[in-house]
Amino acid sequence: MRSAATARPGSSRTASSAGVERPPRRGGPARRQGAPSTGAAAGGGAAGRARAGAEAREGQEGAERGAGLGGSAPSVARWLGDIRTYFPGSVVQVMQRDAIDRLGLAALLLEPEMLEAVEADVHLVGTLLSLNKAMPEETKETARAVVRKVVEELEKRLASRTRTTLTGALDRSARISRPRHHDIDWNRTIAANLRHYLPEYRTIVPERLVGYGRASQAVKKEVVLCVDQSGSMAASVVYASVFGAVLASMRSLATRLVVFDTAVVDLTDKLEDPVDVLFGTQLGGGTDINRALAYCQSRITRPADTVVVLISDLYEGGIKDEMLKRVAAMKAAGVQFVTLLALSDEGAPSYDREHAAALAALGAPAFACTPDLFPDVMAAALEKGTIPIPEGAAA
Repeated sequence: MRSAATARPGSSRTASSAGVERPPRRGGPARRQGAPSTGAAAGGGAAGRARAGAEAREGQEGAERGAGLGGSAPSVARWLGDIRTYFPGSVVQVMQRDAIDRLGLAALLLEPEMLEAVEADVHLVGTLLSLNKAMPEETKETARAVVRKVVEELEKRLASRTRTTLTGALDRSARISRPRHHDIDWNRTIAANLRHYLPEYRTIVPERLVGYGRASQAVKKEVVLCVDQSGSMAASVVYASVFGAVLASMRSLATRLVVFDTAVVDLTDKLEDPVDVLFGTQLGGGTDINRALAYCQSRITRPADTVVVLISDLYEGGIKDEMLKRVAAMKAAGVQFVTLLALSDEGAPSYDREHAAALAALGAPAFACTPDLFPDVMAAALEKGTIPIPEGAAA
């Protein structure tokens, strides 16, 4: 019977389906060809990058030859570590994504040593979430640490601007008739008193003052994030969870986070920690938008002060006509309704154009949104202003 292990010509390595390798020759540093490309022995610069690329191709050839019943694959873990030495982080993320998707390495992420070697990014978090139910206990803590690292980086990048932008929008949307001097909205006050203009004095007598409601700490607006957790929406789920946690931290907003496939799960009670939110999702499955909107609609108590954000590619498995009727009913009651076809940096998404056009016809804009634009979109919705839709992004 032929052995599963085959030696590549010109190499001192013997690769198997289990990824086991021969140690380098004794008596000095490993030679340039055939040496395991660890950070210490592999060298740097162009040679190191070329070697990392060659090992990636070798891994692909190995994957094409077939698989055995071996244990872990330390060569893959080592390769993932090596490319972080030779390439910038943005390039590493692309190489990782390609390796995971094309070489079928997702299952290897169930091993703690693999997770410790990878460069954490939003795509990796999505992959981990899709593997959540199959993840062994000894891997879950490592996976949570990886996810938390990504979440904290996103919060650092997005939270401050989001809070600042939305606080300003909430202040502008809450008007009071007896404002303190520093809370007067002069533009609106002037507009409201133009009929009291005295030409002989060239002045306006402000009989009615319009001010910002800055002093109030009461809930001013309600936000419902309704997020499609089908597999194609993985990056959007990650960003929505982070934004949901940021919005929930603002006392002037009452935020609800609902995720759905063919079932609906309310994760509002987990919003204090977006990592708990993410591990409460279950990526994959079908899509029943109508059912999710029915649940959200039943939780709205102040329609005129509520913003509903549906984050979905709109591939509806439920009843299309009922979905549109629900959106129309919420709009008629005064709800601000926005559809984001994607909430990510991944470029133009695939989506159901017929459903998107139908929502747009109801006055519910449907477009793809980047995380950097999301605070401005929310601010406009809270103020009931014009939604900033990027050129070419609308359905």
